[in-house]
Amino acid sequence: MKRRILVTAALPYANGPIHIGHMLEYAQTDIWARFQRARGHEVVFAWADDAHGTPIMLNAEKRGMTPEALIEHYGAEHRRDFTDFGISYDNFSSTHAESNRALVEEVWQELVDRGSVVTRTIEQLYDTEKGMFLPDRFIRGTCPKCGAEDQYGDSCEVCSATYEPTDLVDPRSVVSGSVPVMKKTEHFFVSLKPFQEGLEEWLRGGALQTEVANKLAEWFDEGLRDWDVTRDAPYFGFRIPGTKDKFFYVWLDAPIGYLASFKEVCDQRGLDFDAWVRPGSDAEMHHFIGKDIIYFHCLFWPAMLEGAGFKRPTRVQAHGFLTVNGTKMSKSRGTFIMARTWLDHLPPDYLRYYFAAKLGAGLADIDLNFDDFTSRVNSDLVGKLVNIASRAAGFIHKFGDGRLAAELPDEALYASFVEQHEAIAADFETCSYSSAIRRIMTLADRANQYVDEHKPWQMAKEPGREADVVAVCTQALNLFRVLMIWLQPVIPEISKRAGEFLNCELDDWQRIEHPLLNHAINKFSPLARRVEAKQVEALMEDARESLAPTASAQAKAPALDLAPEISIDDFLKVDLRVARITEAGHVEGADKLLRLVLDIGGETRQVFAGIRSAYDPKDLEGRLTVMVANLKPRKMRFGLSEGMVLAAAGDEGGPYLLSPDSDAKPGMRIK
Repeated sequence: MKRRILVTAALPYANGPIHIGHMLEYAQTDIWARFQRARGHEVVFAWADDAHGTPIMLNAEKRGMTPEALIEHYGAEHRRDFTDFGISYDNFSSTHAESNRALVEEVWQELVDRGSVVTRTIEQLYDTEKGMFLPDRFIRGTCPKCGAEDQYGDSCEVCSATYEPTDLVDPRSVVSGSVPVMKKTEHFFVSLKPFQEGLEEWLRGGALQTEVANKLAEWFDEGLRDWDVTRDAPYFGFRIPGTKDKFFYVWLDAPIGYLASFKEVCDQRGLDFDAWVRPGSDAEMHHFIGKDIIYFHCLFWPAMLEGAGFKRPTRVQAHGFLTVNGTKMSKSRGTFIMARTWLDHLPPDYLRYYFAAKLGAGLADIDLNFDDFTSRVNSDLVGKLVNIASRAAGFIHKFGDGRLAAELPDEALYASFVEQHEAIAADFETCSYSSAIRRIMTLADRANQYVDEHKPWQMAKEPGREADVVAVCTQALNLFRVLMIWLQPVIPEISKRAGEFLNCELDDWQRIEHPLLNHAINKFSPLARRVEAKQVEALMEDARESLAPTASAQAKAPALDLAPEISIDDFLKVDLRVARITEAGHVEGADKLLRLVLDIGGETRQVFAGIRSAYDPKDLEGRLTVMVANLKPRKMRFGLSEGMVLAAAGDEGGPYLLSPDSDAKPGMRIK
């Protein structure tokens, strides 16, 4: 039966670039969406940028731009990264879109009408220096449950406890560093207790992984608290109807963005929105999220949907975190890698394949170990998979005039591959990608074994064996085709090139039972190349030295990650000079670099700086900045970089060029 499936991924925060930790989830989601399309189902993959909240407001203020301009900038950047990573989304919107505003107000009114909304005067932490109430993530202090220091205002990363910001011990403002005070304010709350019965029924219905369902049961045992959905001005978001200075909390309007983005697709294609999302519909809704946002997606969100007359999610698939070389991603180690940095050095399919080979159906964290990555890509994709085609293609053109034989010499072997079809499909269906990859690569070994046993290169030397050679190679290429059909959701770009070589489509799983016979193929060209150590080294060096912003998807504000202490003698080795930017321009082939020509007092230097995301070149010319003048020149593929400009970057945004006072002169040494 043909299924109708709405697929979503967690919304990236429109306050910084996409990194490979994000791509873990987006690849997982895209593989599942492509698999379902290949099975013949109707799939809509719709999502959006999470575009509201205090972090965006503050970042835009620092940059001297409007929040709308900031989210538009990152929205375009995100779309480009997703497209280049092969993410086959149908629509990528913004939670600031008018389509979302209309749906948010509709959901809100439904909750109000059913009596699910109450008002309450509360005391909240207030930053007197900045004149603003502090969002949860802009308060840090000691966890009231386990005593861990430097934890967020809403949850503890050590013991996973959730609490109110007012429960923190020794709280402080992340915005100003001051000690906040308590101040009264009136807020709206959504009561969750009336939804508990429906939530527990949904919990028992198989929508969640076992680990998630068990955690949810613990929250029920503790008792469901009313949900504060108000934020006070100043705030970037949707104003609550009927108020002057109250805004919807970002976690109310963000998940509604899933439906708003889907509704945009419905409007474009003439689909019946209500027939997909209302109770009683046979359409499915599948969310892919990280395990850190389970609370919002498995309590608040299904309660909101029920209260507003929408069907609850069919499935919420949570995944673990990504580490690199065994540790948390780190700029200093070159393991905090932006999606664009990866694309500058390595094909996206290689990372997609590695993620799939490691991803199971549970919440376990996965590690991107570059030694293992290199070995796995070179062994599996190049040494096993592509090797089948490269060994057989030439003989088809030499002895078969580019056409496959009319029969398979070993139909039983082909049938044994097809017999694995449903088991592999079941693995993809349950997001057990690592199991699917193991099955597929075991069969790739069998295909290579078949070629080794029949040795077409030896038969080709024997007169009169031309037809036998073509038959063996026809068998090999048909086995290769089956493997590529299964892997198409995982490595779409390699699969596309393989389809061009085989002269057939590889995105339809229904065709797998029927081999390609008496069929013309095209000339073979390499489908994948080995990963070299120097590529990985260049990737990590680029990640280490980049000055591009590294704000996380949720714009966290971690404690300072200080480098090791240095002595005053070490510091005095650095020659800091005032420099005037005399020229600034884009660098062809580099998405994050600007080329700067710097006047340091009678001498000019060329520097490549990773600040393109924050500055228009024409706004930089004539500006004073600070540069490291005695840094050893670095040869880059764009030219020689003869120093480094100083800039600040952090989880709240950036980079921000450092500038001396306007009366400073180029060449002055900073002491």
